[in-house]
Amino acid sequence: MTRRGGQQGISFMATALTEKFSRLVKTMSGQARITESNVQDMLREVRMALLEADVALPVVRDFVARVKEKSLGQEVLGSLKPGQALVGIVNRELAATMGEGVSDINLAAQPPAVILMAGLQGAGKTTTTAKLAKHLIEKRKKKVLTVSGDVYRPAAIEQLKMVTKQAGAEWFPSTPDQKPLDIARAALDHAKRHFFDVLLVDTAGRLAIDEVLMSEIKQLHGALDPVETLFVVDAMQGQDAINTARAFKEALPLTGIILTKTDGDSRGGAALSVRQVTGVPIKFAGTSEKIDGLEVFDAERHAGRILGMGDIVALVEQVTAGVDVAAAQKLAAKVKSGAGFDLNDFLGQLQQMKQMGGLSSLMDKLPQQMAAKATEADMTRAERDIRRKEGIIQSMTPLERRKPELLKATRKRRIAAGAGVQVQEVNRLLNEFEQMQGMMKKMKGGGLMKMMKKMGGMKGMGGMGGPGGPKLPF
Repeated sequence: MTRRGGQQGISFMATALTEKFSRLVKTMSGQARITESNVQDMLREVRMALLEADVALPVVRDFVARVKEKSLGQEVLGSLKPGQALVGIVNRELAATMGEGVSDINLAAQPPAVILMAGLQGAGKTTTTAKLAKHLIEKRKKKVLTVSGDVYRPAAIEQLKMVTKQAGAEWFPSTPDQKPLDIARAALDHAKRHFFDVLLVDTAGRLAIDEVLMSEIKQLHGALDPVETLFVVDAMQGQDAINTARAFKEALPLTGIILTKTDGDSRGGAALSVRQVTGVPIKFAGTSEKIDGLEVFDAERHAGRILGMGDIVALVEQVTAGVDVAAAQKLAAKVKSGAGFDLNDFLGQLQQMKQMGGLSSLMDKLPQQMAAKATEADMTRAERDIRRKEGIIQSMTPLERRKPELLKATRKRRIAAGAGVQVQEVNRLLNEFEQMQGMMKKMKGGGLMKMMKKMGGMKGMGGMGGPGGPKLPF
C-alpha cells in the first residue's frame, strides 16, 4: 500500500511547527525587535515542537541556543514582523542543522565505484538500493550492478532481483549458502570484467544492533573499499534512529545518509538528529514506495517544507518530469493543422496528470496555506474522478472517441453501463470535453502547459475533482 503523506506529510513535522509559528507571528505583531523578554515564549514553542517531533534532546538544546543567539536584538527590517523574522532565522538554522544545500553522491573512483548500503532490518535498504540504481542510471547515465549480501533474511536476494529489474539495472546472483564476503568479492570481479560504472552492495540488517552484524559489515567494507558508505535510516524511527546512527558511525566511516519513509505520518525528528549525531550529510530522501520515489536531499528546500513554506522547485520538477513533451508538441501540431481535439486527446491529458505522481504528491509541495485549502479527502476524490473519467472514455469504441458527435442517448447508456457509472457522469465528461475542445480551438497550438492551466480553472474540472474540487497548482 502506498503511503500518503497528506496534510501530515507536507514534510515531517511541518504541521506542528507551522501551527506554532503562525501563533507566534500573531503574538509578536507590532513589536519593533526581538528581545530577551519576547523571545522566551517563542523559543519555548520551538523547543516543544522539536521535542514532539522526536528530535534528540541534545540536538534541540543546541538548535534553540543558536536561534536565540542569532535572534536577540536583531532589528526587524522592512515590512517583516518579529515573528516572521524569527521564522527566517529558524529556517536558516534548520537548513544548517540538516547540512545546508545539496551533498552530491561521490562517484570519483576507478570504475566500478562501490557503494555500500548499511542499516537496520526494516529500514528499506533493499528497495532503496534499487531506487538509487534507477537514479544513477537516469540522472547520471551510469551502468549499474546490484548484489545482495543478505544471506539471512528469507527472500532478500529475490527481492533485490525483482526491484533491480524494475529499476532497469543488472543484478548479480547470490545464494543463501554463500558467505557475504565471497559474494561481494565475486560481484566486484564481475563488475570490473564487464565494465560497470557502479556496484551497489545491499547488506544484511538486524532487528537491533549486534556484534555479529557490525563485524560482518566491517569485513565487507575492508574488502570492497567503497567510495560511499550510506546509512539507510527509517525517518519514522524517531529517538531510536539516534542510537542506531551512533552505533553505525562508530563501526564504519559513513559518508552519507539516506532517509526512507519520509512520506509517512511520522513526526520526523530523525532528519535533524541523525545528521548532527553522525556528522555526515543527508544525501537522499525516499518520498514514496515507487521505484522512482527517491529525491536528492536539499537541506534549504527541505527546511522550507518543514516550516510549511512548500517546495515550489520540487513541484516544478515533478510537473516537468510528468509532461510528455513529444506528445504535447504532436497535439499542438494536430490542433494547429485543424484536425481538431478528440476524446483520445482528452484521455491523453488525463493520463498525463497521473504521470505527474498524483494530485496528493503535488499538493505536498505547496506552501501549507495553499495546501490546507484542499483536504486529503479532496485529493482522494480528485484522483478517483480522473480514474472514472478514464473508465468512461475507455468504454467507448475507437470511432466514438474520434467522433464524439455520434454519442446519442443509446450509446451513452451503453458506455455508462460499461464504465459502471450513471449516464449523468457521461454527460458531465462530455460537457467538460466540449469546453476543452473550445479552448483548444482558441489556443491554436499554444502548448500543453497553457492548456493544463486552463483545465485547472474550468467549472467541474477543478483539478479534476468535480464541482468545488481543488484547483490544479499551475
